[in-house]
Amino acid sequence: MNLKRFLLRGSLLLSVICCLPVFVIGQDSATVLVGAELTRVVPPGFYFEGLSASTQLRNSAAARFGTKRFVVAGLVDTSGYAADVRAKYEGFLITDSQITINGSDLVTGAYGFGFTNDGKMQILDLAGNQILSVATTRDSELKRPRPLMMTKAGDGIRFYSGKDYVTISAK
Repeated sequence: MNLKRFLLRGSLLLSVICCLPVFVIGQDSATVLVGAELTRVVPPGFYFEGLSASTQLRNSAAARFGTKRFVVAGLVDTSGYAADVRAKYEGFLITDSQITINGSDLVTGAYGFGFTNDGKMQILDLAGNQILSVATTRDSELKRPRPLMMTKAGDGIRFYSGKDYVTISAK
């Protein structure tokens, strides 16, 4: 009788242990949001360097990692900004959990971003100070680039500005 209980408990424990990796993988899998789900998470405007700019909803993208972790990005109307700010700031990037961008860590927060002509993506804090700079990759195979978009890539996403992209992964 004790042997049967031991084998039953052992089998149940082994089943739970074998299923744990599936649950962990499911928590970090990336899904690019579209339609109503996208418009629900994209803010209508964004604050940067003391000014507020409206979001270009047609040039916004978001991804969900697991069930409750989001990365949201959008281009903004920078017509009210000075030329030097417009040159480095294109839009916003919001993450509600720690992520990596091309392997570099980025903590939870709201940021400005810009893609440069020399193949870099700059991440700026809300005061306009650069906190991260990563090299971009050019996707020459991309047929119809948009000003801003996200696509699923492996366990992360590719975040595009035209044909240039960085890879964002959950941490």
